[in-house]
Amino acid sequence: MSPLSSADTATDTAAGEEAPERDERREELLATLASELGDAVVGSHISPGQTLWVRVDREAWRHTAEVAKNRLRLNFFDFLSAIDWLPSPFGRDMDSQEDLAVHGAEPKEPTPMTTGYAGGDTRFQLLAHLYSTRSHLGVVFKADLPDDDLRVASWVPVYHGADWHERETWEMFGIEFTGHPNLAHIYLPSGFEGHPLRKDFPLLARRVKPWPGIVDVEPMPGGAGDEEEEGG
Repeated sequence: MSPLSSADTATDTAAGEEAPERDERREELLATLASELGDAVVGSHISPGQTLWVRVDREAWRHTAEVAKNRLRLNFFDFLSAIDWLPSPFGRDMDSQEDLAVHGAEPKEPTPMTTGYAGGDTRFQLLAHLYSTRSHLGVVFKADLPDDDLRVASWVPVYHGADWHERETWEMFGIEFTGHPNLAHIYLPSGFEGHPLRKDFPLLARRVKPWPGIVDVEPMPGGAGDEEEEGG
């Protein structure tokens, strides 16, 4: 059999461009997740040499944690939180004075909602990072949460370290973790209304009194100002 020529091995890569970098270890992690979770894996992204992002169906959120711990050996729980991808609805009244000076005070054009690596279909996304102290590989897991049903199964039965992270996410974003042993406030008083990390939560102090941003700074001794004075 004759060896393959360059024509035989040609791909869709444009002439002169390098082939995409491979990360076989993270590809193997993704393949294991796909085999265990099936259609529950709805999106993924590999940044070679850095991180693997995997988006799963929220109904499989608890099972994802079990697979990550028992099959992928991701034994270290790093963090859990949420993202509100909604562009700010408040326009310029939330900008600092420096923002206004640099970008102008004209009304902002509405920006489309984007959802980062591994994609997304909803405004709210849950995310968590797990890590293996043996392989030194980590995975960022994400799950879409519909606006009208911000509920998801707790990870505390699988990773006890998720306890306070879920409590914080509950009070700051309003996401309920079913099965959590003690979903109680950490920072806010029990009667507090609203969820401060949502994009539609107004920062009233910023609306009442503009934030400074720009400040006058005196020149340091020996700086340009002193040289001008000496030259004059």
